[in-house]
Amino acid sequence: MAGFKIRGWRKREASAGRAADGSDAAFGRILANTAWLLGGKGVGAVLSLFYLAIITRTLGVADFGRFALITSTAQAISVLVTFESWQIVVRFGQTHLQGGAPHALNRLIRFCILIDMASALAGCAIAAGIVILLGPWLGLSDDLSAHALLFCAVMLIGIRSTPMGMLRLFDRFDTGTLAETVVPVVRMVGALVVLASGPSVTRFLMVWGAAELLCAGAYWVLALRTVRGRIGSWRSGQIWAARDENPGLVGFLTATNLSTTFSSAGKQVAVLIVGLFTGPVGAGLYRLAYQLNQALAKISQLLSRTVFAELSRASACNNMDDLRALLRRTNRLALVSGAAIVVLVLLTGQPLLRLIAGPSFDGAYPILLVLGIAAAIEVVGLGFGPLLMATGRTSRALQISLATTALLLTAQTLLLPIHGPIGAAYANVLAAIVGLALLGWASRAAIRR
Repeated sequence: MAGFKIRGWRKREASAGRAADGSDAAFGRILANTAWLLGGKGVGAVLSLFYLAIITRTLGVADFGRFALITSTAQAISVLVTFESWQIVVRFGQTHLQGGAPHALNRLIRFCILIDMASALAGCAIAAGIVILLGPWLGLSDDLSAHALLFCAVMLIGIRSTPMGMLRLFDRFDTGTLAETVVPVVRMVGALVVLASGPSVTRFLMVWGAAELLCAGAYWVLALRTVRGRIGSWRSGQIWAARDENPGLVGFLTATNLSTTFSSAGKQVAVLIVGLFTGPVGAGLYRLAYQLNQALAKISQLLSRTVFAELSRASACNNMDDLRALLRRTNRLALVSGAAIVVLVLLTGQPLLRLIAGPSFDGAYPILLVLGIAAAIEVVGLGFGPLLMATGRTSRALQISLATTALLLTAQTLLLPIHGPIGAAYANVLAAIVGLALLGWASRAAIRR
């Protein structure tokens, strides 16, 4: 009996050791890939401080508010219609990669490209309706409304989700970082040109649109170069065969789109809601605070992308021990990151705001502080969403996104008339707390199963 116990103990120890080794390697890749993303985003963050200073100081609060309303509308529409095809490539591509099926992987990629093209066309139609209907309410002239529509179309044409997924599937986050750097570099150079030639909302929109198109082109060039000879033939079978070869693809496709739409579009729509209640000035203050807060909280977005790739790899190998170990370590890292965000906002928020935009934007600091608290709460749960997606519990993630977004928009509508733009920030804190509680509960249930 003692011999059986010893052998059982040794087997459990060996299993725990293998799980630790696997999670160590995966966590190491998470840190390495996040470092690559942070390197590129670090360059972008530094440049963004300069071009944000140029645009806020040259346009002023009201015109910057109009610029913010147009860019937020384009981003909201893009999130609304764009399917997270990079998640599909990573989630289902891992199975074909592990199973040695390059032609099936190629059909999956072509399916995602088709989805991206259809999304762009649908988005252009939606953009036309929104700009025509809401343009006068948002204080946009006829000429500016036409330019807003063109900018929305450019943003949608520049969708780059599929090549992003191709690079992440083959663990080339470094190459993706190179492509992402195109956006801040083009914006910086373009902002200097506009500053020299005469600032206007239209000219800044042209620069922002050119940055998106050039970034999309860079992504495709680098992605095709990376996967050359590794994903089978571009003429191998029909695209629609991908639905049969990837069970659960349509459900995952729909759930990820709706989940991202509810979580991301709600935050972009917030700028429009602020604009409708308070006008371009209030929208400009809220947008500036939100943009600076996003720069400080960027690490959470980058970590969630690398965590999803590793959790998908462990899920494709049916390695639940690695999943649990990765989630524990990610949660500890998330707690540290959340605390760091609060400290950064407290120490650097107001000086950074004054340095970039000047005293005319001082009203944005209280908004920035509250949004920083909301971002820190969201960072604490950064591993929960990717876990649900990687383990196929997309419907649960969708339900949580729907609930938190509905709470966010409802709270903003109720608090804005009472507290002004900062009321929208309070709504973000409330939604972040509820979202963290729901995601934590769902993730614990997924791990137990």
